Amino acid sequence: MQFIKIILVALVFIVNLTIAQPSWAGKDFTKGTDYTEVTQELNQLLTVKDNPEQAGYTPEQFQARLSQLQSQKYVIETARKRAQCFNQTGKTLGIYANKPKKYPTQLYFLAAGEITDDDWDCDGIYLPAGTQVVLSPNTEVQELTQPIAVKFVDGTQSIARSNPATGAIELNIAPAKVFKAGEGNWLLPTLSQADIDAQVPSPQIID
Repeated sequence: MQFIKIILVALVFIVNLTIAQPSWAGKDFTKGTDYTEVTQELNQLLTVKDNPEQAGYTPEQFQARLSQLQSQKYVIETARKRAQCFNQTGKTLGIYANKPKKYPTQLYFLAAGEITDDDWDCDGIYLPAGTQVVLSPNTEVQELTQPIAVKFVDGTQSIARSNPATGAIELNIAPAKVFKAGEGNWLLPTLSQADIDAQVPSPQIID
């Protein structure tokens, strides 16, 4: 009888290892919509690699977009925790976040020096009109004439910081998408930086 119990316990243990993902295992973001979209666009882009002008790209633009998509794919494949946003701008930052299976993506406010909790997905950042911003490394400063939302793929560890020399907000990683009002599914209110600074930071998203 004792032997049968041992066999049953062993079988249950084996089944759990086979079916259930161990709690210590990293998260798999390759089953999400971000990975599907990035992979599809990457595959489509590769079909015109010999004639990039067919897709409206110069050779340089084609290579830049290809590198960007490959980088996004790598981030999703190697990520072991949810996307997080780190605010090093010295002021309050508007961020888009969701808590899987609990709260949909909406606008929250992240205080200076804070990082979002990794129980949440930090999907992107809200940037108001008038913001001086560098949207990706090695690009020029631009001043926004209207508010935008920048979106990051699953697993991205994004940092927004202020350049001490120019005052511009710089992103450490190029966004996957940039939305203006009327584009995408996110609400883009008309807020100034002063309006954002006046908001009470959202405590539920803090790590």
